[in-house]
Amino acid sequence: MKILVADTFEASGLETLKADGCEVLYEPELAGEGLVRAIGSSGADVLVVRSTKVTEGMLDAGRLSLIVRAGAGVNTIDVPAASRRGIYVSNCPGKNAMAVAELAFGLILALDRRIPENVADLRAGRWDKKEYSQARGLYGRTLGLLGFGRIGQEVARRARGFGMHTIVWSPRFLRDGPAAMAALPHDVDITVFNVPEEVAERSDVLSLHLALTDETRNFVGAAILSRLRPGTLFVNTARAELVDDVALADAVQTRGVRVALDVFPGEPAEAVGSFSPPLFNRATFYGTHHIGASTDQAQEAIAAEAVRVIRVYKETGKVPNVVNLSTRTPATHRLVVRHRDRPGVLAHVFDRLRAWNLNVQETENVIFEGADAAVARINLDGEPPADLLRAIEHGSQDILSLQVVKI
Repeated sequence: MKILVADTFEASGLETLKADGCEVLYEPELAGEGLVRAIGSSGADVLVVRSTKVTEGMLDAGRLSLIVRAGAGVNTIDVPAASRRGIYVSNCPGKNAMAVAELAFGLILALDRRIPENVADLRAGRWDKKEYSQARGLYGRTLGLLGFGRIGQEVARRARGFGMHTIVWSPRFLRDGPAAMAALPHDVDITVFNVPEEVAERSDVLSLHLALTDETRNFVGAAILSRLRPGTLFVNTARAELVDDVALADAVQTRGVRVALDVFPGEPAEAVGSFSPPLFNRATFYGTHHIGASTDQAQEAIAAEAVRVIRVYKETGKVPNVVNLSTRTPATHRLVVRHRDRPGVLAHVFDRLRAWNLNVQETENVIFEGADAAVARINLDGEPPADLLRAIEHGSQDILSLQVVKI
């Protein structure tokens, strides 16, 4: 199996892939047209990326069958285009959770104690204990979280250690209800609200941990930000596109909201470049360079998970963490075929189905002990008529019985 790694990747992961018998092409600077050419010329089966964008044109350039995002989200990959081409898309969820949570809490502490200004004044030879002794402190304060996946849970654990109360709004609780609460780890202590605005208005600190989807794009707008109390700390280490920038700027200007961001709209694609975030000149704004997952621990964990995904795919054809398989096919009926385990039996069944223009959505074939008989379960996009069933049953002496089940 040939692997093209088109982004920075841990050396340990590269060596493990090679030890597993994979041919590894490591070209971390590839992007755009260069990546299109490399996919075409390399004949790679698997593409591994981190922040590099994967476009529809790239998918047409070669013979990829799997794309692995060495990170949590897949928003940089054209997933619908991959699905149309039968290309698996997988990611490495949760492996950077602790790193992002650590940065989120570091930014919260920095905002509360104005650590960057402390450092800047000391480097400039200024001592101002009177000014920097003024801080609210975190103990007993309320931390609001919008989103409560693995990163949100890690943030909540750290908040508990600081004596903070954690309140949460998350789509998972709306979708799964009591089952989502029951599934939470025992060391996570939170209060859940059904409306995000209620979390915003009760928070001393509001931190974002939502996945970026069509529903969450610009989700944090004026309706939520206008409910923040004066002086609230606002932290985003998730996705820039979650926030309405105009509404955030208004919250900073009119209510003195203090902001710390690790993600920005229009941030440079290159590792080094010029960039001036919109809020940069305000004393109430802190920023870091989209480094949430960039710790040695996180990158080692992500590399190990990416290797696991590729190894399982290579050995079994199955893909862990796949994000683009349909949870429900258009199948309406299941044809259950009990048959002798002989060559050509299933080919006969599929030939008859094709002749009647019935499409197979999913199928499995279970073998009985001794390998003399088997049962095939075939999901179809329509109901097989009686004449078709007779043609299947009478067309092969190895068909033992047929059953049709409505799905």
